[in-house]
Amino acid sequence: MPDIEQLDYNRIPTHVAIIMDGNGRWAKQHGKGRSYGHQVGVEAVRVIAEEAARLGVKYLTLYTFSTENWNRPAEEITALMNLLLDSIEEEIFLKNNISFQIIGEIEKLPRQVQDRLYQCIERTSHNTGMCLVLALSYSSRWEITEAAKRMAKQVVNGELSPNDITSDLLASQLTTNFMPDPDLLIRTGGEIRLSNYLLWQCAYSELYFCDTYWPDFRKEEFFKAILNYQKRERRYGKTSEQVK
Repeated sequence: MPDIEQLDYNRIPTHVAIIMDGNGRWAKQHGKGRSYGHQVGVEAVRVIAEEAARLGVKYLTLYTFSTENWNRPAEEITALMNLLLDSIEEEIFLKNNISFQIIGEIEKLPRQVQDRLYQCIERTSHNTGMCLVLALSYSSRWEITEAAKRMAKQVVNGELSPNDITSDLLASQLTTNFMPDPDLLIRTGGEIRLSNYLLWQCAYSELYFCDTYWPDFRKEEFFKAILNYQKRERRYGKTSEQVK
């Protein structure tokens, strides 16, 4: 158990992004079906969301369902969608003053899931604490491609000059334009890759990988990731002397 008192509350990352990996392998390890791993993973979401809000994290973005996940077995997708519908409990948002947002190709989701998501966004819109963001049917390559298409259309219509296209303009066209880039990206489950997640936004993010499967990821593991982040020097291409 990490020493909580070691945490520097003045250096809590503003935006934490998490790739919640390992639900299926955790379930197999426990002799259960994959959907059971997703069910237990929901409890980890509740615990980490509440703890992140308590620590002062402003944005928590969770990779919940990628565009590639549509290739999974139909029964697993159905179970995931039903679980998503059942697990969006407004109690966690209201109790912790958390607002809610979503990013991704939301129109691909079942209509009842879309309606429930948008209801939660509306009902939590006045909350002033942390913003919990779910990446659903999300792909970074899709996001960047769509942004490029929108700018290309503006150029064709004479609304934009190619010389006006900057990294800031492209960033403003992304679905994440309402929040800052992640300071810290955490991936659970032992894999060391980004899996098409926030590729543009994570250009200068600190990356933290751990072997713990997501259903077992709790406060202690989250504190380890934050402490690890706080020990790093973020230089953004500068030298240590310049940063100091």
